[in-house]
Amino acid sequence: MRETVAALAGLPTRLGYGAANLGNMFREVSDDEAWEVLEAAWDGGVRYFDTAPHYGLGLSERRLGAFLQTKPRNEFIVSTKAGRLIRPNPDDDGGLDLEHAFHVRTDVRREPGYDGVGVRTSLEESLERMGLDRIDVLYLHDPERSGHLDQAVAEAYPAMQEMRAEGLVTAVGIGSMVSDALARSVREADLDVIMIAGRYTLLEQPAAVDVLPACHARDTAVVAASVFNSGLLATAVPSRDSRYEYGGIPEDIWERVTRIAAICDSHGVPLPAAALQFPFQDSATASVIVGTARAEQIRQNLELVNVPIPAALWDELRAEGLIPV
Repeated sequence: MRETVAALAGLPTRLGYGAANLGNMFREVSDDEAWEVLEAAWDGGVRYFDTAPHYGLGLSERRLGAFLQTKPRNEFIVSTKAGRLIRPNPDDDGGLDLEHAFHVRTDVRREPGYDGVGVRTSLEESLERMGLDRIDVLYLHDPERSGHLDQAVAEAYPAMQEMRAEGLVTAVGIGSMVSDALARSVREADLDVIMIAGRYTLLEQPAAVDVLPACHARDTAVVAASVFNSGLLATAVPSRDSRYEYGGIPEDIWERVTRIAAICDSHGVPLPAAALQFPFQDSATASVIVGTARAEQIRQNLELVNVPIPAALWDELRAEGLIPV
């Protein structure tokens, strides 16, 4: 169902907003800042919004839901994720969730819920946190990270498919940074859409080997996330101070990104524009998700996703072995 995200509700979804930052990822974000960035996205035409219970232990869902409650329900698409249930934390010491990069209190914690009951419960609780009557797309969130991929295939995906048949959600899928987990999920479950985080970007494309062929074979749509590789591709001139995979930049990655940036510059194309538009080189890609806590960055991304890019740029990157042929 390749058109699931792009055509759902007949809305434009070429660029979507990923709301991890609204959960105080990396730094504390005020309610006013969160609202401002969402308004900038909406005013710029963004109509696809993605969140998860994981993001700020529910804070992102609450903030996004409060904003979307002010908009007509038939004018936006919202996705969230299942697999991590938010539960009271009996071990709370008054600290912050910095282990997961979120500046929020740890009075609650994540508990795995990759069985059939868990994904149903997760959806119910997400709807309550967001104050919405329905979720359009439900992704299973990183089942491989906690060793639950087998359980996901055996229990979570069948339950999600039942939820889709019951009309509780319109589309189901997986969101992950691991190509093996994505490819297996597409091959073994009836998924409408997957979210590939950081594995199909201008910088690196391991998903092109096995994930995208599986998507084409099963007619599964792709949403590309983390297309800036945690910030490394977010500026015209890459900086050694940028994050890569939420950490430092390995030497081979630095050498690769400087080559890509030089080729983009030679064609007069800003590196972030090429990064935003690269995933559409594969026809399975329905949408690109970007996240930020700054309204101005949203406005810039909306401009960059529409910058004309000559075919010669992609041709040179292919000839140099920097993107797939």
